[in-house]
Amino acid sequence: MDIDVRGPRFGAAVTAVVLAVVLITGSAWLLAWQTLAFALGAAGGVARSPYGWAFRVAVRPKLGPPTEFEPPEPPRFAQAVGLVFAGLGLVGFTLGPEWLGLAATAAALAAAFLNAAFGYCLGCEMFVLVRRVTVRTK
Repeated sequence: MDIDVRGPRFGAAVTAVVLAVVLITGSAWLLAWQTLAFALGAAGGVARSPYGWAFRVAVRPKLGPPTEFEPPEPPRFAQAVGLVFAGLGLVGFTLGPEWLGLAATAAALAAAFLNAAFGYCLGCEMFVLVRRVTVRTK
């Protein structure tokens, strides 16, 4: 079943704010929260992530009905990519080196910002490329 495209963009906006605060404060706890949010989105799909729940409960009822839908697999893959970067960032902030935490978090922030501001999902584009390569090699 396809999902409302506004949900992942809302999640990306919240993610961008969270990751910006992590970069400003260096808070490993906040990055751990974001890592958990990515893990839930990767495991259960964006609708099962905390930000997907917030969109469904608090935001979507205030909006009109959706006019655009997308398959759930690309955003779910994007959550898994975000999980990798947030996990690397968490390792960097907790165990070192700190530059790893900063770089990985900044990369995740850049991707979240592109999705939130412009609707360009890097992880979704990666999903499409991976699918093309794996389909051609079979």
